[in-house]
Amino acid sequence: MFENLSDRLSHSLRSITGKAKLTEDNIQETLREVRMALLEADVALPVVKDFVESVKQRALGQEVMKSLSPGQVFLKVVQAELESVMGGANENLNLAAQPPAVILVAGLQGAGKTTSVAKLAKFLKEREKKSVTVVSADVYRPAAIKQLETLAQDVGVDFFASDASQKPVDIVQSAITQAKISFSDVLIVDTAGRLAIDQQMMQEIAELHSALNPVETLFVVDAMTGQDAANTARVFGETLPLTGIILTKVDADTRGGAALSVRAVTGTPIKFLGVGEKTSALDPFHPDRLASRILGMGDVLSLIEEAEQKVDKKKAEKLARKIKKGKKFDLEDFRDQLQQMNNMGGITGMLDKLPGMGNMAQMAKQNLDMQMFARMGVMIDSMTAKERRNPELISGSRKRRITRGSGTQVQDLNRLLKQHKQMQKMMKKMKGGGMEKMMRGMGGMGGAPGGPGGGFPLR
Repeated sequence: MFENLSDRLSHSLRSITGKAKLTEDNIQETLREVRMALLEADVALPVVKDFVESVKQRALGQEVMKSLSPGQVFLKVVQAELESVMGGANENLNLAAQPPAVILVAGLQGAGKTTSVAKLAKFLKEREKKSVTVVSADVYRPAAIKQLETLAQDVGVDFFASDASQKPVDIVQSAITQAKISFSDVLIVDTAGRLAIDQQMMQEIAELHSALNPVETLFVVDAMTGQDAANTARVFGETLPLTGIILTKVDADTRGGAALSVRAVTGTPIKFLGVGEKTSALDPFHPDRLASRILGMGDVLSLIEEAEQKVDKKKAEKLARKIKKGKKFDLEDFRDQLQQMNNMGGITGMLDKLPGMGNMAQMAKQNLDMQMFARMGVMIDSMTAKERRNPELISGSRKRRITRGSGTQVQDLNRLLKQHKQMQKMMKKMKGGGMEKMMRGMGGMGGAPGGPGGGFPLR
């Protein structure tokens, strides 16, 4: 995400490297390029002006340390200012209330509000260990209530049924009563998508807020609308006392204008980022980590957290014991490893979070056949259990049957078998080496084209 901004800022900051010291003259050109990079990223003009001026003052001030080069000092200043403009630190939800703690979710039409409600419910259930009920007060959009009911079933939280013939205030008051009866910790209320210029709808949500008195009022906004996202949030904030923002579609946003503008323009913290279509694709917003990623320095902490949450520990431990005992690494194990990597966002998702690997992630996205992982899984599924445990049996007619069943080509299957064999050799070397060696070895499977492991297939 934010590839364009990251590329431009990285390019701008290179020009200051190698300077003997920081002066107003030699940082002027760099600051001009930084300004242009932010404007092209659709960051709000007042935010750009304040940002550039703050960087200039801090770079020329007392923060220069003898232990750092001028280039390192300037980078440190830019990173600190990026963090500051986005809020400084992560702000958690405040759920300190007598249950159920009510969260009101508002937003524009098409911003991903209902999906965000389901993502938030899943987040609170799985990471915060809360019992959650969701309810839809959207009586205007056909199928909105049914959509939330389906999503609630998917993420495994309680759904309070409502009807389009009811008034929103009546719906939420009944939902609160039911949430108390079912001992829910949190009640999340989905509201109708509305436009800030629609006075009648804005009045309705103000009345809804007054009746609910929620502990959190979250505004859902599409990151791809750039600084318009910040302006819209500001207008909503004049009607509703917003406590936080959920920025959606961040994974598709190459600019980053919304993330850098919202906090400064509205004074409201971004609390979550929507980073994909899956209900698990909601991340707490950490300004320091995002600033690091924007500057190409990776986000190792998020990668570690993601591994803790998404890697199947039982399968990993089972494989570690199997390898330690010298047993054969078969295609079922290989499929599990592909699935684990897919859960972590695939090879590009992992590279993007590693220091200095942002460009590699982009190159991988451009040059690798990203559908190959899915095809590998389908090919393995098309095999018999005996073939998965004994890949050496796969030849001739078996290959033709597997490729017909999976809709692939024989060369795809040959490539899969070759990569599995290389992975198998790697695992043999780890006999008795424990989990750490095994996890390091898994990295060889995702080597760059032409690197260890033969590389992944190009487009």
